[in-house]
This record gives sequence, C-alpha cells and structure tokens, in this order.
Amino acid sequence: MTTNQPAFDATGLLTQSGPLSLDAAQAALAQAAAHMAHADFVDAARLYQRVVGFNDASVTGAAMVGLGEALHRLDDDAAALGQWEAATQLPENDHTYAAWRNVAAARVRAGDLRAALGAYREADRRAPQQDKAEIASRMGWLSKELGDTRASGRYFSRARGDVGFSFALGVIGLTVIVSLLADFVPPEQLDLFAILQLDKVAVAAGELYRLWSVTLVHAPLNQMPLHLIMNMYALYLAGPIVERLYGRWAFLGMYLVAAAGGSLASFALGTSPDSQLAVGASGAIFGLFGVLIAAQYVHRPMLDRASRGLMGQLVALVILNLIIGFAMEGTVDNWAHIGGLVTGLWLGVLFAPTGVPTLRSMWFRPGSVPGTTVPVFGTGGTSAIRLAGVVALLAFFALLWSMGLAAWG
Repeated sequence: MTTNQPAFDATGLLTQSGPLSLDAAQAALAQAAAHMAHADFVDAARLYQRVVGFNDASVTGAAMVGLGEALHRLDDDAAALGQWEAATQLPENDHTYAAWRNVAAARVRAGDLRAALGAYREADRRAPQQDKAEIASRMGWLSKELGDTRASGRYFSRARGDVGFSFALGVIGLTVIVSLLADFVPPEQLDLFAILQLDKVAVAAGELYRLWSVTLVHAPLNQMPLHLIMNMYALYLAGPIVERLYGRWAFLGMYLVAAAGGSLASFALGTSPDSQLAVGASGAIFGLFGVLIAAQYVHRPMLDRASRGLMGQLVALVILNLIIGFAMEGTVDNWAHIGGLVTGLWLGVLFAPTGVPTLRSMWFRPGSVPGTTVPVFGTGGTSAIRLAGVVALLAFFALLWSMGLAAWG
C-alpha cells in the first residue's frame, strides 16, 4: 500500500532552529502543499516560510512561490507579490517561470497593466510550449488595453497559432457574395434561393444541408434591403469577439451548431403554412450573442474596452430584437432567433473561453507549487459535465427534429 503523505510530520520543523536538510525541506514543501489543497493556508504559509532561505535556489523558489500563493489566499496581496518578485530574483530555477506568471497576474489584479505585460514577457521567455498560446493571448489583451493594437494583433495571432486570418470575416464575405448572387443572378440560370433556403418540406424529405445553407441567403434587396446589411453588421460585431475568446475553429463550430439550433427550432415550431420558407443567418448570429452573454456572466473573460462596451448591451439588444420579432410575426422568423439563442447560451455555459484570460483563471493557476493541484476554474467544467451537456444538446435537437417531422413530413 502506498501513500502520498510526507515521510514524517514536518510541522515539528517549525520549532527547530538552524538550517534544514534537503529531506526536511522537501518534506516541509510536501506538507505545505497538502495544507494548501485542504485550504489550511496559515499552516501552509508557516511551513513555506520555514523553507525560504534554503541554500538551493530551486527549493527556496518553490517555497517563495508557495508562500506567495498562501498569502494571496489569505488576502495579503502586497506580501504575496513581494514573495513572487523575490523569487524572480533568485538564480534561474524550475520555479522562476511560475513566479513571473504570478507576478503578472498580481499586477493585473492591481490594475498595473504595463508592469503586468512586462512580467508576462518574462514568463513567455521561460514558458513550456503548451503554455505559449495562453500567455500570448494574455499579452494580446494587455496590449489592446494599453492602446497598442498592432502588438495585440500579433499576440492574438500567435495565440491562435495562425497568420491572423479571421474566420468571422470570412463567413461575412462568403455570405455577402452568395446573398448577392442569389439576388442578381436570374433564377432561370441559377436559383440559389430554391437551392439554399430553409424549405421545411424539403428538410423533412432529407435535405438536411438546408439547416446550414439558409445562413448564406437573405431577403431580396428590393423587398428587405436592410436584412443582409443588419445581419452582417451584427455578425461583424459579435463574430470577432467570439473568435478572440475561443479561437477560429471554435468560432466556426459554434456558428454552425447555433445555425442548426435556430433552423431546427424554426422547423419544429414555425409550423404555420406561410412559414414553410425562411432565409437568413440571424439564428446563427443570435447563437453567437448567446455564447457571449453566457461567457460574460459565467466565466467573466478579460476583454478590451470596445468588447466590454458591446457585451454590456447584448442582453438589452437581444430582448429588443425578440420583442420586434414577435411584433412582426409572419415577417421575422423569431423561432430561429430563440433556437439559436438557447443553443448559444448552452454552449457558452459549457465551454469557457480559451483565447483570453478569465477572472477565475487569473486567480487560480495550476502547478505553481510542486505537489499542489490547484483547481482550474473557467474550463467549462469537467470533461464529464461537458460531455453530458453536449448529449443534452443533441437530445434537444432530436426532439426538435421529431416535432418538425410531425409538422412537415
């Protein structure tokens, strides 16, 4: 039988004077980490303090980083920052990277963004490859807050691992091109409306691609000139923020899932005879609104000023549009809006932003102290919870599908 408990009770070291042996110092670090895991921050701080000054930089670095964590949990942020900064002045060791990251996070909490950016640059020099993208994203956010948009763009591109091509702008471009072609190409040559619109009878007959292709066509300009313009403007506002929060591929996946949710809700619930045909990307766009609303209230992402301004208006904007939709029943496919919104809200709850720091991730960092496992909040929950959430969403889609088949099959 094995155990993770230290070889002896290191608490007795607190009553002893003089230098510690390496075994005693390591035992004290292990027991302090155990105290941290059980929220015994005072006892952890006392043990870490006993190890500080050990004649090995790596051991002292671990103690200083751990002591800073304990002090931070005890709401003594000034003393915590002092320990982390002192740890960065030790000879380079295994804990220098964690010390710089903690300094950076502390500077963010204190509102000293320029110093935080400098600390993240130091952390980036020492970061393992798997942490590079996250740190680049944080530097991008800080650079944007400081007004250096060129540097922020470089950092965000590095965080995404790409050359900066925006899928959100790509979706806008593709939608505009297809919508205009559908409007101006004579239907006898190529009837894109007939091919791409949400024809619910055709969907019930098996043409499932229409659940997504509907986003590419909009009302003719001579009938509703603002339909395409307003939808693309909304996508221009929301799409890049979702892309910044989650990355390009996640944005595209969320857009397509929200489009399916909106189309299926329209298919299932928009069952009046004059609602057989529908066009537009608003269901998917409402889904992006839902993602942003959920991310804002559940995960608290750290955003630039412009993004915060839009996020603060989203709830009111969504409610206003739903009211207008119900007032214009027969012209606006409000069920698509609601289906997309509900889908987006669910996705935003399940999945936390990965492209920018969140409030929780700025306060809790994994692995900063050897032997300590700190819960990482803001990851959308455990894998099991996320899997259950995805299964629940698929079950919701299946229910909508069966309702639609009953109405249009």
